[in-house]
Amino acid sequence: MRTTIPTTTSVGAMSRPIAIAPSVLPADFSALGEACLSLEKAGVDRIQWDVMDGVFVPNLTFGPDVIAACRPHVTVPFEAHLMVVQPELLMHTYVEAGCEILIVHAESTTHLHRTLAQVRALGASPAVALNPATPASAIEHVLDLVDMVLVMTVNPGFGGQAYISTMEAKVSEIRAMLDKRGLDVDIEVDGGINAKTIEGAASAGANILVSGSALFKYPSLAEGVDDLRALAQAAVS
Repeated sequence: MRTTIPTTTSVGAMSRPIAIAPSVLPADFSALGEACLSLEKAGVDRIQWDVMDGVFVPNLTFGPDVIAACRPHVTVPFEAHLMVVQPELLMHTYVEAGCEILIVHAESTTHLHRTLAQVRALGASPAVALNPATPASAIEHVLDLVDMVLVMTVNPGFGGQAYISTMEAKVSEIRAMLDKRGLDVDIEVDGGINAKTIEGAASAGANILVSGSALFKYPSLAEGVDDLRALAQAAVS
């Protein structure tokens, strides 16, 4: 099994490790366990599960049972990106399925502060996500509760969408907010990340890069992971 140690680099005022966190959305759904194993062998740092309910976003994807079935195949961390209304109702099932990180959308729950605290109480790492139209100010008062902020660089719901480059300003704004308060928090970007866009996202202040369709188009997953990691590193070194 190939093991990759994330490269530590300077992002904003803090030193953050660059990590590649592919989505399994483009994978063959009939062989998700094998896809997870292939990603782990390729050297990814974690695997993202795009959980969609057909209400918060116009698509349906994975339930906790599917994730639980894949968990024994790999040891790499799982994160559940919960694109669902009222995530607090089923969050425990994703932790039980083996997800170490739960990402909750600021737009999806009435009591965001309470929901993020509940994720921590479940023993998982809490993260908060923002849709493109949602300003950084929406999460200003929960930054002390999270380990990661996800800035969506597409409107969530479907893979293969075009990167919204204007979100880089939001990434930089959030990085400045975190650095000003001395908070040890990662910034993840998700949507349209490929060899042409990853440098802009990384230079803006993101250190966790989600790539789905673009990564799966490389001749080999390992080549894709290495290329994307190198490009992100070059952007901030």
